[in-house]
This record gives sequence, C-alpha cells and structure tokens, in this order.
Amino acid sequence: MKHPLYLQLLARLKQDLQVLPDKPDETPRNTLDCLWALAAGQPLAISQVRDAVIDDLDLEAQATLNALVDKRLAGTPLSHLTGRQDFMGLVLKSSEAALVPRRETEILGRAAIGKLQGLDVEAPWVVDLCTGCGNLALAMAVAAPQARVWGSDLSEEAVALARENTEFVGRPDVSFYAGDLVVPFDNEEFLGRVDLLTCNPPYISSAKVEQMPEEISGHEPHMAFDGGPFGIKIIQRLIQDAPRLLRPGGWLLFEVGLGQGEPMKQRLERNDAFDQVEVFVDDHGDVRALAARRRR
Repeated sequence: MKHPLYLQLLARLKQDLQVLPDKPDETPRNTLDCLWALAAGQPLAISQVRDAVIDDLDLEAQATLNALVDKRLAGTPLSHLTGRQDFMGLVLKSSEAALVPRRETEILGRAAIGKLQGLDVEAPWVVDLCTGCGNLALAMAVAAPQARVWGSDLSEEAVALARENTEFVGRPDVSFYAGDLVVPFDNEEFLGRVDLLTCNPPYISSAKVEQMPEEISGHEPHMAFDGGPFGIKIIQRLIQDAPRLLRPGGWLLFEVGLGQGEPMKQRLERNDAFDQVEVFVDDHGDVRALAARRRR
C-alpha cells in the first residue's frame, strides 16, 4: 500500500507535470520515485530507483519532498534535482554545467559504438567534441575498453563535470579538455591519427533557443543548443575541420536536428574528403545522426 503522501503527490504530478518528448522516461511515477529517494537521502537515476529499497520519510524528509516536487513542477529538470542521469546503460552525474543527455543521442551513441567495434585497430583513438558531461565519450569508453578516448567542450564548467564522470563510471583514463571544437586536438599528436570522431553539436537556430520550454531554456546552457542563425554553423565547421584529425578510413559521426539530415548528407557526399556516407534514423524515420568515412 502506497503512503498517502505518495498518492497525493502522484496525482498532482499526473495533473501538472509537463513531460518533454525528448525525456520520455520521466513519467509522473518515475519522477516521484526519484524525488522520494532523494528526499530519503539516496540520489538515484530512474534506472536505479526501480530496484532500490527506500524507507518511509520522516516529517522533515516529507517537507523536503514537497519542496522538490514544487521545484520540478516549476521547471527545474529532474536530473538537476537528483544530480543523476541515465545514458546508454550508464548512470552519470548531471548539473546545470552541461546539456542533460537525451534519449535521441543514444542513436548517435549506438552508431558510434558499432563503428568503433568494427574497426580493425587494436587500440583505436576516439575523440568526442562538444562532449558536455562526457556522456558519449564515456559510453564509448565503457563499450570498447581497449579504446583511447578524449573529449572536449568549449565550456570549462562542462569539462569539469565530464572529469567528475570519468571517476563516477570507472574510466579515469578518459581525458577531457576545454577548447573550441577541434582546437584542443589540432596538433601533431592527433592530426591524421584519430580513428573515430564524434560530436553532438548545437543545432537549434539562435532565434528558437529562447522559445524552447522553460525546463530547457531556463536551466541548461544556451551554448549547448545555439547553432547559429540557421542551426548548422557548428556542423559546417565540424565537417570542414574533421578531415584534418581523421586517419584515412576513420569515421566522423554527428547528431543532427529534425530536417537537417538530408542537406547535411548531401554536403558530406559533395566533400572530397569523404568516400562513404551513412544515415541513422529514429523510430519515426527521421535522420538523427550521420556517419562519413575519411577517404582512404
């Protein structure tokens, strides 16, 4: 039998919680379970709370829970309250320092891991740009323990969070640097040596960033979304700069926004630096990630 407070708050969340399409796991029940666990002193991600044994709350913890539900309904992201976020089977630390990892980015993650595992290289070099909290870099590192993985982000705060996550998931050997796109790797150590280059770039047009829901625009870093006037400024730079880092036969993979897939595919196919282009779609058939192979 559920606690009366649980049933009361669940009814409130069912009535008032706005679940964003890119966070489908954050149902009213999952949200309440995570906040209940947090009020009980256990910061857990959605994947963890289902199996957790959580005690009843004393009066002080009940007051904390009510305050947490208020914050969630006011627009604070669930992962910013719990400090935890699921991504591709990993539980990561999350904060306002970086974009909250989305389910849609797992399309890029699965595609990248597939390419990585198919490489005929004993210890492939992997670089993840616009790394945010390090979710994609660390997912690849865990899936391919033999890989050497680096990441970078323009935000020093995001890089600090990514470094925390290296310890949190048990891959302290993954290195993160602060810098603009390929700049941290534009040197003799990396030029022409990278086997796999990934990126989840900002791809929302500048005018639309402020129009996003308060949960996004009011709490997550704008630089993680703002892709310039047409949303493709960073993607264009990525396509231009990536060939310098990639070895012949190496792969570039990146996420795109809705409607950007076909134009970016055509751009890659016209680029002499690449000799093969692949697309990866979501459940609706929309292109959400692209892969391009450096010409051999």
